[in-house]
Amino acid sequence: MSTEHEPSYAGEQLGLPAGGPGSMAPLWRRALGLLVDWVLVQVLARFAFGADLGAGGAQAFVPLGLLAVLNILTVTAFAATPGHALMRLQVLQVKPGSFPLQVVVRTLLLCLFVPAVLSARDGRGFHDALAGTVIVRR
Repeated sequence: MSTEHEPSYAGEQLGLPAGGPGSMAPLWRRALGLLVDWVLVQVLARFAFGADLGAGGAQAFVPLGLLAVLNILTVTAFAATPGHALMRLQVLQVKPGSFPLQVVVRTLLLCLFVPAVLSARDGRGFHDALAGTVIVRR
């Protein structure tokens, strides 16, 4: 018999409430926020930089680079990307350290894609778990 307490909801281990503002954002809201950001950078890449949708070579990295810049600037300044804000989400620091550095680590891991689609045991994407951050409801 284990004396270890099993968390009853995602975010309990992080001291987050079970629901409402400050609770861990569900996957579908996080994914929809990312989709909004991805559409935004695709439009920017096309009209500001002339990158064709689905282009190969160096042009293929323009939207990804813009996504990285968008994430680093807006999460550092406002704790949310435009997609997060639209979905009423924000990024919180759950591990002590330099928040701007955590945002850079989180963004680089997000751009690798694999950590973002895999979840840690507590329900966060690996990019958030490794960076010491979590996305919560506003």
